[in-house]
Amino acid sequence: MGQYFISAGIELSQGANLQQAETELRDLVTKTQEEPGCILFEIRQNLKDRTKFTLWECWTDPEALAAHFKAEHTKAYLAKNLTEVRYIEELGEIGDLTFAKSQLEHA
Repeated sequence: MGQYFISAGIELSQGANLQQAETELRDLVTKTQEEPGCILFEIRQNLKDRTKFTLWECWTDPEALAAHFKAEHTKAYLAKNLTEVRYIEELGEIGDLTFAKSQLEHA
């Protein structure tokens, strides 16, 4: 089984309710963890600024992540506009340039 790691930072959208966002994010975690291809999906809240969250994700492959964005529960969460993505990072083992090399080959 392959592993495709993602880290993302999100923040509460302007005017959104923090308690609602926290509830909806918990629900998103529960449903996402049941998806085929999901190895790990966790969301952590910043302790100093409660409006910021970090997502830790591991999928079997990029296609599993793409399927996640097509899932009804993901689309329903995103439609509520409770949070905004600040960054998304693709991660690998220290020194692993496999993904970077594949991107250069297709550039």
